[in-house]
Amino acid sequence: MEDPAVSEEKLLGQVTDIIAKAKAAGADAADALIYESASMSASYRLRALEEVERSESRDLGLRVFVGQRQANVSSTDYAPETLSELVDRAVAMAKAAPEDPYCGLAPQELLATEKLDLDMFDDAAPSSDALAGLAKDAEEKALSVDGISNSNGADASWGRATIAFSASNGFDGAYSLSSFGISCSVLAGETEAMERDYAYTSSRHLSDLKSAESIGKEAADRTLKRLNPKRVKSQAVPIVYDPRVSRGLISHLAGAINGRSIARGVGFLKDMMDKQVFADGITIVDDPHRKRGFGSAPFDGEGVKNKRMNLIEDGRLTTWLLDMASAKQLNLTTTGHASRGTGGPPSPSTSNLHIEPGSMSPDELIGDIKEGLYVLELIGSGVNGVTGDYSRGASGFWIENGEITYPVNEITIAGNLKDMFMHLTPANDLEFEHATNAPTIRVEGMTIAGS
Repeated sequence: MEDPAVSEEKLLGQVTDIIAKAKAAGADAADALIYESASMSASYRLRALEEVERSESRDLGLRVFVGQRQANVSSTDYAPETLSELVDRAVAMAKAAPEDPYCGLAPQELLATEKLDLDMFDDAAPSSDALAGLAKDAEEKALSVDGISNSNGADASWGRATIAFSASNGFDGAYSLSSFGISCSVLAGETEAMERDYAYTSSRHLSDLKSAESIGKEAADRTLKRLNPKRVKSQAVPIVYDPRVSRGLISHLAGAINGRSIARGVGFLKDMMDKQVFADGITIVDDPHRKRGFGSAPFDGEGVKNKRMNLIEDGRLTTWLLDMASAKQLNLTTTGHASRGTGGPPSPSTSNLHIEPGSMSPDELIGDIKEGLYVLELIGSGVNGVTGDYSRGASGFWIENGEITYPVNEITIAGNLKDMFMHLTPANDLEFEHATNAPTIRVEGMTIAGS
């Protein structure tokens, strides 16, 4: 790919040009988005190079408005004749679409005007040989650990992308980002007694990655600890979520306060604005401007100024996640949470979401549990967004007298998210490796369905 500054300027020229074409073809207003990316990955399995892949893509999305009617079209073909046909088709579709009283572009006073440097781009571009070397090192380290009997493989990757967005309300913006990753998954045991686990590292900058050897060692250690699992009887006990799975809990919060759901009158938190949803002291933050964040962006998917917000403050729900359309439906103002792809209109979403860490270490969080479950893995998606009912397959470790003891599997954990949120305690081990992050989390009084 080109230098990001050159690529951003070129793509902005293309989106502003297609908007001008849409206006000339009869659109009252329009916005357009281009996403251009390149990526490469290499994988090793059982000490042999398994696969090397490289991909490049360009995708354009155009939204046009004719009165209170809108239409969305997208294309990967940038030939001038194709784009002319795309514009004509979009305008014709909009004229035939039903009226939508909530559609429209953001007013100028809400648009982002400040150019922010969020440090999301690293120009490092490892070769296929370098990526293969990282994957090889990760798997070799894992296979060298006594007790590891097989491998699902190791993978190393990098990618970069440039996003350009323009609208006829006067907004123009573009930014570039990069990503790097290493993962490894191995097995231990024999035949029907085999267990598997994994480890990974990901970052916006190559220098922030953990070493390949440490990922291989972590994958092996995690796998060996899961050998010879037991089953436990059905009971109500505290559940402790490992950071690998605890972030799912606050993802459920994001879904429950999505403005589209609230505007439809559904969601188990629809009547909880300005009310206590979590215990005192709990704060949950969405921060689109976190440096090197996986969900960072200098503006939202409609060009609106975005900012750090406490969605939960001292346990209290402070806001819905709103884009322009959902805000209009609720007679509110957008919160700058529009997310946009090329294939359709914007919708509300979080950026960098996390729960603020608590004061206790994970060991202290577990220390007074007589019997409980430490969850490493969740299976299935048994969460009812309307009622908050929660039921997931799980595996992990049994806790006895404040200590993690033997591995357990083939169990189901259940509760209701309203109750779980109110009885949730975070540890102090928060790390930022995803767009949504959480530390170790303890939830009181959940139900285990076992043997």
